[in-house]
Amino acid sequence: MTTPRRPRPDLATLTGVRSGKTSYYRAYVRSDERMQDAVHAMDSISRALVRTVEGPRGLLEEVVRAAAAHLNAEWTVLALADGHLKGARPRFLASYGDGEITVDEQDLPTSVRQELQAVRAGLARPVIETSGWIRVPMTLEGRTVGSLVAQHQLEVEPEPGDLSVLRILANQAAVSLHTSEQYQAGLALHRRAQRLYDEATAQARNLADRTAELRQTQERLLLAHQRELIDNERHRIARELHDSVTQYVLSAGMAVEVARGDAELLGPDSAQILERLTTAKKLSQDAVDQLRRAIYALHQPHRDTVSSLPELLQEVAQQHRPHLVVQLRVEGDVVKLPNGADHEIARTVGEALFNVATHAKASRAIVRLRYRPGQITVSVADDGSGDPTELSRILRLERATMVDGRHRGLVNMDSRIGDLGGTLAFRRARLGGVRVEMRVPLPLAPRQTGLLPSLGSTPPEQPRQREA
Repeated sequence: MTTPRRPRPDLATLTGVRSGKTSYYRAYVRSDERMQDAVHAMDSISRALVRTVEGPRGLLEEVVRAAAAHLNAEWTVLALADGHLKGARPRFLASYGDGEITVDEQDLPTSVRQELQAVRAGLARPVIETSGWIRVPMTLEGRTVGSLVAQHQLEVEPEPGDLSVLRILANQAAVSLHTSEQYQAGLALHRRAQRLYDEATAQARNLADRTAELRQTQERLLLAHQRELIDNERHRIARELHDSVTQYVLSAGMAVEVARGDAELLGPDSAQILERLTTAKKLSQDAVDQLRRAIYALHQPHRDTVSSLPELLQEVAQQHRPHLVVQLRVEGDVVKLPNGADHEIARTVGEALFNVATHAKASRAIVRLRYRPGQITVSVADDGSGDPTELSRILRLERATMVDGRHRGLVNMDSRIGDLGGTLAFRRARLGGVRVEMRVPLPLAPRQTGLLPSLGSTPPEQPRQREA
């Protein structure tokens, strides 16, 4: 089945000229004027089409003005039917005879408002009425989405060419409104996608924060578990010291006191023996005092909040302050050390302060912690009577000779710092005594891991005698 061809319009149809009319020239002039109006209307539309930045509003206004000028219309209305192109704006435009555009329905007279309501309702009405109303549909993909309505004031009835011009204007408006709706829909999708992206980014940041908090909590739990094991071991050692070592030292002191009494009965020849026994008694009393302080310190639980090296050094200094004025000074940004290296450094500082309080006859000590790029420096300076040269000599001897537990304090300090890849040195302090200087490089080498015992193991045995 073939589709019948539409009859091709002849020149007379396009121009409105009829050869049978007596007013041939008048019809020709009127047709030429109508053609010029149509061209002018198309020119207005083409200028509006290229102004894409302004959106559809500019094009719709040009459509309404062009239709009004072409028909010499008193009122011209371009409106969308309800339910079509829901996202397009504006939904209607109206133009008065002087070209003024309004989008306020209250500005329209009753007859024009009735036409607007009919277009919105999708009512089918005659294309041309004797009352002067002309109506052409706005079509999009074969469906009517609105209408272009005008109340013309032409001297003669509109011709088919006038309706063609109006249909072109109306369909251009429909395409513009459809494009506007698609653009607004795309813009809404873009905004929604941006909002979802922002929410996802915020959730990712929140998840990262929660992950960091969880990691910190896990580290605190691990540290608490380690400290619980260490505290149990400390209490066990304290009990052993109290129940065995302290009793043996007290017994030794009592034996020395009995020996002093026997020596006094020997007369003048026992003076040298009495002097040595007196010294032994004093040493046993000092040993008992040190044991009692150690037992007291072992019974004190560690604070759960202590984790960084400055906090550990503060705790070590606090333990020695009853017998020594200790100041702690920290310089630079604190760097977290892995695998318990901070505990090793704190124990070395505690060993140094113990030597100062026990052997140096000092009253004041300064612990200085310096964080530098690539290195940590810790020093313990005192105002005592120690000799750095002699301490260096003793350390060399301790390294070379493994004696039976005596004079192990310095080599223990050197071993702890050496395990971290650092060095230990003795200098003359500005306070007048000795400055013990420890230098630890950063970052710690991989071979220096495993500094702390595992959770299920026993802490390393502390040296039985400390002496520097």
